[in-house]
Amino acid sequence: MQQTPPFEFPDTLAFELNAQGYAHLPVLEVEKCRKLAALFDTEKYFRSHILMQRHGFGRGEYKYFADPLPDVVAGLRAALYPVLATIANTWATRLNSEERFPAMLDGYLAQCHAAGQTRPTPLLLRYREGDYNCLHQDLYGEHVFPLQVTILLSDPTDFAGGEFMLVEQRPRMQSRGEVVLLAQGEGVIFPVRHRPIQGTRGVYRATMRHGVSRVRSGLRQTLGIIFHDAA
Repeated sequence: MQQTPPFEFPDTLAFELNAQGYAHLPVLEVEKCRKLAALFDTEKYFRSHILMQRHGFGRGEYKYFADPLPDVVAGLRAALYPVLATIANTWATRLNSEERFPAMLDGYLAQCHAAGQTRPTPLLLRYREGDYNCLHQDLYGEHVFPLQVTILLSDPTDFAGGEFMLVEQRPRMQSRGEVVLLAQGEGVIFPVRHRPIQGTRGVYRATMRHGVSRVRSGLRQTLGIIFHDAA
C-alpha cells in the first residue's frame, strides 16, 4: 500500500538529480528528529551495531533497524519510494539497462527477499568529535535500488564539520566533489552507485560515492533510508 507522504516533493526533484547528482527534500519535523535520534540508545529497535573503526570504515557508529521498523521509518521508506522509483526507471532506460523497479515498495522488497536479501537496511548514524565516514557505496546484494536518502536529525548548530560529501567519478576525467549542507529534518537524495550523465557522445555512467567529513566538535546524528534490503 502506498503511504501518503508527510511532505511535498518539489517539482524540480528529477531536474536537480539529473543536473547535479543530488536533491534536497524537507522531510521531518524537529520533534520527530529528536525522537528518532533518541532511539539510538534503545537496543530493541536494532539488529546490528557497527563501530566504524573496527572495519576501516572511518570513525563513529551506526545501527541497522530490526523488523518491524519504527512506524515513522517504515512510513518514510514507503512514501519516498514511488516517486524515486519513477526516476530510477527513467535512469535505467537512459543507461540501456533492462532492470525495472516496481511502482510500490512492497513489490520491490518482495524481489529482494526472493533473492535472499531479507534484512532491513534503514539505519541511524552517530558521529562525535573526530569521527568521519569514508567514501563508500551501500551495496548489500544482487538487488540495488539506485537512489537513497540521508536525513539530518541534529540541529546544525550543535556540531561543527561533519559535512555530507559526494564524489563523482567520470570516465577519463578527474573526480568531482560536492559538499551538501542540510537543515535539521532535511534529507538529501543521491545515487547509491552511479547515475546517467549526458555527454557529447551520448549518455554515460558516472560512479558515485558518499561520506562524511571529520566532525570537529559536537554530536551529529542522521537517519539513512536505503530501499534494498541486505543479504
